[in-house]
Amino acid sequence: MYGGRGMSRGFMSEEEKKNSPKVTGALIKRIFGYLSPYKKQLALTVLCIGISSLCSMYPSVLTGRIIDEGLIGRSIPMLVKLILLSLGLTLGGNLIGVAESYLNAWIAQHITYDMRNQMFRHLERMSQRFFLTEKQGDLITRMTGDISGVESVITGTFTGLITNVSTLIIAIVAMFRKNALLALIGIAIVPLFTLPTRLAGKRRWSLTREAQKCDDEINGILNETLSVSGQLLVKLFGREEYEYERYKTANGNRTRLNIKERMAGRWFFVVLHTFTSIGPMLLYLVGGILMMKEGATLTVGDITVLVALLGRMYGPVNNLMNMQVEWIRAMAMFTRIFEYLDRKPDIENAPDARKTAGNSGEVRFEHVDFSYTEGRPILRDVTFDLKKGRSIAIVGPSGAGKSTVVNLIPRLWDVDAGRVLFEGEDVRKLDLNSLRQAIGVVTQETYLFNGTIRDNLLYAAPDATEEEMISACKRAHIWEMISARPEGLDTLVGNRGLKLSGGEKQRISIARVLLKDPALLIFDEATSALDSISESLIQEAIDPLIQERTSILIAHRLSTILAADEILVMEEGRIAERGTHEELVGRGGTYTRLYETQFRDPHAQKGE
Repeated sequence: MYGGRGMSRGFMSEEEKKNSPKVTGALIKRIFGYLSPYKKQLALTVLCIGISSLCSMYPSVLTGRIIDEGLIGRSIPMLVKLILLSLGLTLGGNLIGVAESYLNAWIAQHITYDMRNQMFRHLERMSQRFFLTEKQGDLITRMTGDISGVESVITGTFTGLITNVSTLIIAIVAMFRKNALLALIGIAIVPLFTLPTRLAGKRRWSLTREAQKCDDEINGILNETLSVSGQLLVKLFGREEYEYERYKTANGNRTRLNIKERMAGRWFFVVLHTFTSIGPMLLYLVGGILMMKEGATLTVGDITVLVALLGRMYGPVNNLMNMQVEWIRAMAMFTRIFEYLDRKPDIENAPDARKTAGNSGEVRFEHVDFSYTEGRPILRDVTFDLKKGRSIAIVGPSGAGKSTVVNLIPRLWDVDAGRVLFEGEDVRKLDLNSLRQAIGVVTQETYLFNGTIRDNLLYAAPDATEEEMISACKRAHIWEMISARPEGLDTLVGNRGLKLSGGEKQRISIARVLLKDPALLIFDEATSALDSISESLIQEAIDPLIQERTSILIAHRLSTILAADEILVMEEGRIAERGTHEELVGRGGTYTRLYETQFRDPHAQKGE
């Protein structure tokens, strides 16, 4: 109960102390707001804890009567009656404890369910800027570790507080009812036994932190030297002996710390057990003197009860002394969760947002400026029109701002200045879902979910029929591959589509966009990462599509560019040139240089 690694749980690291949250009334109120829907279940839980504590404590009180009335009084009927009553109370307390545990778990699970849903919904509304600036590991930690920790707060910290306080109150009241003087002596002794516990805990915590640093060093050595690349380097440079000595030293340090950690506090525990023995001995001594005095009302059973109740107080007192640390950690966890929930989305629907009208897919940029980071402009005064049924190709060197242009149309980002219009309306005044439903994007890095081809197609149109999916696949030039597989549309694609080739994934993504039936089609480097055969198949799929509907193509391939009605040439965030291939190629400008170095040579290095 007092030893083991768990001793350090009552102490905070320097980082935890430094980052301890400021506990305010508003924070507490917000936390208890999650408990509000479950007030009835919570009240029932508290009631069960109180009854269970009483039932588990009362057999200790009955011990006195068993001794006095049953054993010393030599009454077998009374002995049997009291023993059965004690067993019944113990059983009843345990059964109520089971009910309390169920209610506790039920409340905790439902609160974490609510919080996960709230956090996921909130993160879905965050803009691309948020996901590019925040670490993915932090997002997952908030969704898993922190929110899962809420369960331990409810089932551990919160109910532990109630249980320990209930046990202490019941024990103290029972002791004072037996004898006030002995109760005061016992209570005075209780805090003393916690001192060696905390001193030993501090020492263990210090050693644990040193051991953690040593573990980090060992893990670093293992990760570096036992990886495929690391082992190759070690062998090529003949450094096996050096790495062995380095590991041997770190391993030796960890071994010495392990021994220290296990031996730490042993002298403290000698004192601890001495203190825990002093309390009962004092009660026996003073109680014996009082009992032997003429006219004293104390009995052997009373003294036994007082000693038993004193022993029942040790655990709750120690737990309550550590509760402050648990409470601060719980507040820190809630603070981290609320920090994300309080982050406002950069891009939201306007109060008077309207759904898109029509299905022309027309786009207009009016003097658009944009930057991802203040002071580093990406787009400068970009202006162009894309009429219904027309197509434009956007070309330019890497970093010119081509992908940024198309990302502004579905409002993945918002402009710094100027306007982006879709079907005649400023995109900032349109309903986000409606706007994005009207736009289909095929990117260079195709993302497929781990499931079947059917699952990935239905992601765009959940109500699509078998015939519609087959038609979309045929138009994307992928049906021949799908139909040749035994599972057909139910073929598993693997994690991120790893069971398919790059060209197959890209054509499935085109079929998925076709099922969406958007007014505007955007192909963002759709063929730049593929081999010539895959590129040819995808080009065959793209060519008829851009003839059918309004389209924007970002490309490094001449064949893709030539299919467009107009070409926009971007350089350093501006539209440097515009026109058809024939008009631009002879001007001697940016497009001419791109054509000579990149477009004309089919084996030229691929760009962004």
